[in-house]
Amino acid sequence: MSQSSDLIQSAQRTIRLEIEAVEGVLARIDGDFVRACELILASKGRVVVVGMGKSGHIGNKIAATLASTGTTAFFVHPAEASHGDMGMITRDDVVLALSNSGSTAEIVTLLPLIKRLGITLISMTGNPESPLAKAAEVNLDARISQEACPLNLAPTSSTTAALVLGDALAIALLEARGFTAEDFAFSHPGGALGRRLLLKVEHVMHSGASLPQVLSGTSLRDALLEMTQKGLGMTVVLQADGNLAGIFTDGDLRRTLDRGVDVLKARIDEVMTVHGKTARPDMLAAEALKIMEDHKINSLVVVDAQDRPVGALNMHDLLRAGVM
Repeated sequence: MSQSSDLIQSAQRTIRLEIEAVEGVLARIDGDFVRACELILASKGRVVVVGMGKSGHIGNKIAATLASTGTTAFFVHPAEASHGDMGMITRDDVVLALSNSGSTAEIVTLLPLIKRLGITLISMTGNPESPLAKAAEVNLDARISQEACPLNLAPTSSTTAALVLGDALAIALLEARGFTAEDFAFSHPGGALGRRLLLKVEHVMHSGASLPQVLSGTSLRDALLEMTQKGLGMTVVLQADGNLAGIFTDGDLRRTLDRGVDVLKARIDEVMTVHGKTARPDMLAAEALKIMEDHKINSLVVVDAQDRPVGALNMHDLLRAGVM
């Protein structure tokens, strides 16, 4: 029991110390952060992230986050940069250098060349008075008071602070660029995320002969036959000119029966949902899903710019497509 208690206390202490480290970073988001964003936004090149050891692992993640949120970026190992990979960096690029001490030898070695080439340098350090911080156009202050490691040695709170600061930078740049969900999708085309963000309504909707549709004035009995034949649990109701008059779904049928309507005598116009919620063919399927969720409905009519039905889809279609 005591060992379990010790383990829990250790975990809680670590998390508290890392929360304190993040709160310290939050308090230091200031004009230097703004300047770093401005330098990156003004750059015609890429963001090249460098870092050694644990800072290198964090730098790799920051580069990946930047690249997936609209800022072209990649990671270069500083030791490899001294042996040829410096050729990957151009004068138009911005170097983002991570070092908790600010005096990592492999990075400091690169400073004269970075300066000679006139490459913009942004540092992220835990020591604003370090050689790296002083060499940079702007320093992002990632200092912490204590590592979560009880020996105050293993990079823990410091790497958490740097990671959070990198995320803050990426998201601030994303918002400044007006980066959209569709832009994000093109960086994530694979798997469920790509399906959610790239798939459009026109790719999953039922159209042509598979679209259930009846004219306004049709008997409810015939409308139900159309629904049964097409198997979508709904039918579109058309005006005489082909525009959308309404929609009739399984839910409308239940409500019709609850009201005691004679299904053999009723006309579709008496029981349909007038017009109803619609989607457009070029809309993201994920947007159509949100409309359904927000309005607690299971089906949508897909219309063109003239409000003419061109398709229909339901929750099952989105489920099969992996959108939900």
